[in-house]
Amino acid sequence: MKKELPSLSLALLPVLLTLGLLALQLFYYGDFTPHIPLAIGLAITSLLGVLRGQTWLDIREGIFHVIHVSMPSLAVLIVVGMIIGTWIAAGTVPTLIYYGLTLLTPSVFLAAAMILCAVVSLSLGTSWGTVGTVGLALMGIGAGFGIPAYWTAGAIVSGAFFGDKISPLSDTTNLAPAVTGTNVFDHIRNMMPTTVPAMLIALTIYVVVGFVMIEEGATGDVSGISQITTQLDETFALGLVPLLPALLVICLALLRQPPLPSLFAGVVAGGLVAVFWQGEGLHSVFAYAQSGYAIETGVADIDTLLNAGGIQSMMWTISLMLIALGFGGALERTGCLEAIIHAIIARVKSFGAVQSSAIGTAFATNLVAGDPYISIALPGRMYAPLYRGMGYSTLNLSRAVEEGGTLMSPLIPWNAGGAFVISALGLGVMSGNLQNLLYIPLAFACWTAPVIGILYAVTGLFSPKATEQDRRDWEKSDEDVMNLDDHELGGLADAKAT
Repeated sequence: MKKELPSLSLALLPVLLTLGLLALQLFYYGDFTPHIPLAIGLAITSLLGVLRGQTWLDIREGIFHVIHVSMPSLAVLIVVGMIIGTWIAAGTVPTLIYYGLTLLTPSVFLAAAMILCAVVSLSLGTSWGTVGTVGLALMGIGAGFGIPAYWTAGAIVSGAFFGDKISPLSDTTNLAPAVTGTNVFDHIRNMMPTTVPAMLIALTIYVVVGFVMIEEGATGDVSGISQITTQLDETFALGLVPLLPALLVICLALLRQPPLPSLFAGVVAGGLVAVFWQGEGLHSVFAYAQSGYAIETGVADIDTLLNAGGIQSMMWTISLMLIALGFGGALERTGCLEAIIHAIIARVKSFGAVQSSAIGTAFATNLVAGDPYISIALPGRMYAPLYRGMGYSTLNLSRAVEEGGTLMSPLIPWNAGGAFVISALGLGVMSGNLQNLLYIPLAFACWTAPVIGILYAVTGLFSPKATEQDRRDWEKSDEDVMNLDDHELGGLADAKAT
């Protein structure tokens, strides 16, 4: 028998208390370590469930259920940490930085960074893989040009998560139509009216800002760039060979090989290039994969950028994700999330309100649950009957949960996506450099797409009605969605790597 849901006020209580604690930690104390506020939120939610008659074992099962589904994403973090350390030692990242500084100009850098990340992520269907490899090299190029890290990170995130939204290889792009009963290619086509304008808006802004930076002298001088390229050339053996680990991972991804083994093959290839091309010792390579690359060149910009990577560099993010995912699992198991969504659904009447609420619910679920998969799966399942009852295609819903789920994930620092971006790009937020959180509003493509989607919902533009074929497909998809289990969701999460 289905458990009775808590009242709206009771369901909101742990959410509001947790958000209050997060605000206290971040804005009052100026300390970006959201772990403890989220852990307290998990405890409050669990206590609420126990007081309402649930057992701790039942709540614990819900917590571990969500963590289990997201374990492939945590594994990706570990392997990406190893990749960063070994690819720096192999000269892969230094080579990309060297040629980027040589071939690009500061005025077009931000626009070029967004386009490059968009092409890579669209081709491979991975935002995380793009951020952790190409994105890291772009951060070095931006530093060489004197461009603030938050601007570079904003352009990287805009481009990288573009592919995670519309690539047929992406996990979330497949999950959204799966839970709403639509076809993945129809889903991709229906996202174009919001995705294309959002990318064009972001591109225009990055082009304008690039030229403004030159005029204001914010892009560094030629002598500084020359110093960096000269030092990289003297420190590493550059050329085509250091790029082989990256090419290997790209080839394996295009051949649809399993993502985690493919990424680990990149780690091994990076280690081999470091030993046989760069002259590193095997024990040193092990240390780089574990604790990160370490170097002292005497050039502060290079040292800051290249002293990075390793499994240990990801432990802050992994611990944050485990707590945030546990909090989301507790909210889901105690019925708090479902109660809040039911309350929203009961109050919306028009299609515009429904579509806007679906986008907002996916974002809010991202905000409190810390997991992009919950933010897509839960609203996708619960809002679908409302769309069908109003005679609208659930393509509208799949687009809504992608915009509020996939695109907003990297803009929430304690979400899995945001925590990964902060760690992989070395933004230094966890050590008190909160200025770099400005990348959030500067990732224009991520937040303008949901805004455009809401405008379409209000005006009725690009909001398809249900067809007779849709109605026939709904009957079949209902049974398929209900059978979507932990193993299948875990497989989708695993696809985030490549």
